[in-house]
Amino acid sequence: MGSDEKLRRSTSHASETVVGDVTDIQKQKEVDALLSNPLAGKTDDQLERDVDEWVERTGLEDIRELVFKAALIARDRDNFEQLPQLTEEDKAIMRMEKEHPYRQTKTLYSTVFLCSMAAVVQGMDETVINGANLFYPEQFGIGSESTHDTILLGLVASAPYLCSAVFSCWLTYPLNKYFGRRGAIFITTFCAGVGCIWGAVVNSWWHLFISRLFLGIGIGPKSATVPVFAAEIAPARIRGFLAMQWQTWTAFGICLGTVSSLIFQKVPDKPGITGLNWRLMLGSACLPAVFVCAQVFFCPESPRWLLGKQRHRKAWESLLKFRRTPLQAAVDLYYTSKCIEVEEELSRNRKRSRVVEMVAVPRNRRAVLASTVVMFMQQFCGINAIAYYSSTIFINAGQSVTTSLLGSFGYGLINWVFSFPAFISIDRWGRRSLLLFTLPFLSIFMFVAGAGFYVDSNNGQLALVTTGIYIFAAFYGPGAGPVPFTYSAEVYPLQVREIGMAWATAVTWLFNFINALVFPLQIRQWTSFGAFAWFGGWNLVLWFLVLMFCPETKGFTLEELDDVFSMSTARQARYGLQSPAYWFRRYILRQKVHRVGLQHFHPSEEKDKAEVQHRELV
Repeated sequence: MGSDEKLRRSTSHASETVVGDVTDIQKQKEVDALLSNPLAGKTDDQLERDVDEWVERTGLEDIRELVFKAALIARDRDNFEQLPQLTEEDKAIMRMEKEHPYRQTKTLYSTVFLCSMAAVVQGMDETVINGANLFYPEQFGIGSESTHDTILLGLVASAPYLCSAVFSCWLTYPLNKYFGRRGAIFITTFCAGVGCIWGAVVNSWWHLFISRLFLGIGIGPKSATVPVFAAEIAPARIRGFLAMQWQTWTAFGICLGTVSSLIFQKVPDKPGITGLNWRLMLGSACLPAVFVCAQVFFCPESPRWLLGKQRHRKAWESLLKFRRTPLQAAVDLYYTSKCIEVEEELSRNRKRSRVVEMVAVPRNRRAVLASTVVMFMQQFCGINAIAYYSSTIFINAGQSVTTSLLGSFGYGLINWVFSFPAFISIDRWGRRSLLLFTLPFLSIFMFVAGAGFYVDSNNGQLALVTTGIYIFAAFYGPGAGPVPFTYSAEVYPLQVREIGMAWATAVTWLFNFINALVFPLQIRQWTSFGAFAWFGGWNLVLWFLVLMFCPETKGFTLEELDDVFSMSTARQARYGLQSPAYWFRRYILRQKVHRVGLQHFHPSEEKDKAEVQHRELV
């Protein structure tokens, strides 16, 4: 039986497993194992036959010997020392890859830098409106404190995120399918640049609203495509580190947007140009977009996208630029190609759509719930309400325009600087742990900032409001900032990961839109303290939602995560609600208690163990 026939039979069985008995965890493990490493368990002779068939089919006969070595390594990447087919030079290459994971090619790092600049575009798009909010409303006749004008102000600020949530996020798949990663990045970044320039030349609030709706076309798909591009070109050992660049440099873009507001705030009007200062603020966000558009096609295309299009020669040439040696490139080329073959065969044998599987399979529904919670949390913790209106907040605290913009700059700088600890902490402490640790502080300092508005003196008010906002940003940086996108990318099985991420991205932009729309109205109707207390209360609610419905993903393989999300929702919630008592006994009372992981948790057994431990302690 040929390798292709075996693949068809195994994937057909896997597809039937997925749709026929979704509650059978053992069968689901077979699917995940097949997707995790389709080469595992094959003998040397089987691999050799597979390689011969593959190189003939792809037209890569000239690198046949190299591909065979690569297949042997990819079968069990940590066991390369035992392979007699490898030379000492080959083994030295693989040792270097393992011991020095950050020693990569200039092309890889320059492409990641390009992705970082695309994130800067994203951040600036979000915050240049912050300073402009102080100037354009009066010029366009919507600067009064009426409810009508307040709603219009929020609508203009939130327009890009409305477009992203209901329209542009769902363009991610077709843009990537037909234009590739580079093409999707170019198109969306170009739209973002045009949207910035368009917004800088309008002469009415509704025209500015339309320009910012168009800006949303450049925000939604870019926020999904750039992290995927970075992850696909990154070596496996540093994929998390490189994928994290998106959030870090988005935070830098947010900071840069406040710098733009400071630079242009006092620019005087010119003959025939009213509001030149806020126009320059909005238009300045096009500068990093120009850089990205000019450079993106000088970078190699994603090898995984090329393989999906059956362009194996181009994928090989691309990987040669992203990896230090041909052997490393061949390992990734062959392994990725075989994984794609399995995925495509699964797709052909699928008996129902991915959308249906998202809601029909209990394991997937729990992933949807968990990712929805963290994406909702990223917006309703209050971060972007401050990002868009921090200058207005400082104005309400009795400060001058310059002082308000300086305060916004300090907030943006802290938000960026404190995102760096996440590079280490997100893999060391875990995603869920970071959220549970930081959310109480986000709540506390939201209340602190709100309480500052009751201080009588201007200096005292500024000090307390600034302290609350700045420390809030410091705890947001390593927690609610980087975790949601990372967590959402992990919780979905490969069969529905693309549509799952589209949903997660749409959720975050939908609630971003809601915040930007209603926050000015909240300030005027509830007072500044009421608006801050609203988010402070939500952070407490979110702590419990994360505790009950967001199991930890750090350190789990795909198979183990399937076990975790196959547990009933009630079981997950009960495990979470019992956690505070365990933490209190272990970290406060310093008792020697042990707790099993969620995948081994059974409520009745846990109760019996607790009683035994109590008797032993007594």
